[in-house]
Parts: sequence; structure tokens; C-alpha cells
Amino acid sequence: MQKQIISMLSKFDLTEVFKGKGDLKRWSSKRTIGGAIVTYALAAMAGSITWEGVVLCFIGILPLCLSFLEKD
Repeated sequence: MQKQIISMLSKFDLTEVFKGKGDLKRWSSKRTIGGAIVTYALAAMAGSITWEGVVLCFIGILPLCLSFLEKD
């Protein structure tokens, strides 16, 4: 079972996840990394609000907010 998982993971190409295909939008690195930062901040706060967690959440959503200002 473990060998099957390792062989499956060795074929996984992370760069393909972020590539678009025509009008089909895939994951964006700025949204994915921002989501990871916010998820970590929320997990680290463990139910209490700290200033460090709020700053990390702000840093995590900032690229997403700025992406609305981009022109095509």
C-alpha cells in the first residue's frame, strides 16, 4: 500500500496545478498561499484572537484583495 502511494506521488507534478487552460481558471498561487497562511493563523490562534494571528490573516488575504485591482 505504501509503495502504491509513493509511486502515485512521484507522478504528481505540482506545476500543472497552477497552470490555466484557456478560459478555465485553475488554482492560483497567490490564492493558495494566502489560504495556507490564513489556515495556519486560525489554527495557531486555537479559538483566541491574538494580534499575531490577525496580522497573519491580513497578510494572507492581502494578495486576494489586491487582485481585484488588476486590469486584464
